[in-house]
Amino acid sequence: MSTLPTEFERTDIGEIQIAPEVIEVIAGLATVEVKGVAGMSGGFAGGIAELLGRKNLSKGVKVQVGQREAAVDVSVIVEYGNRIPEVANEVQRNVKRSIEQMTGLSVVEVNVHIHDVIFKAAERAEEPADLTNRVK
Repeated sequence: MSTLPTEFERTDIGEIQIAPEVIEVIAGLATVEVKGVAGMSGGFAGGIAELLGRKNLSKGVKVQVGQREAAVDVSVIVEYGNRIPEVANEVQRNVKRSIEQMTGLSVVEVNVHIHDVIFKAAERAEEPADLTNRVK
């Protein structure tokens, strides 16, 4: 999508342009801030980048940006035990608020796609220890 400046982005000394990738990073960070979100689901390519040690802050985020509006899709992994509708609603609110405050764009929609549910790392680490203690 284009990064054409809107009227409010034109100043006396030049133009301000916000790349769509910047909005993806904002949306990704706003998503992982939400309690109950275990991570983002970026598919095969995102998983390989993480294995190679590169953290992709826009993983699992797609944006469509116009001159004044943005639409966002986020793919999320939820921690087991959380109410998925509540987590998804909070993701929508946090992403919308963050993008609007930081960029001045109006967010017309935030679509949340739940791709997986996982146990918390601490709970997973405790399970084998508990199992071995019971076997003895």
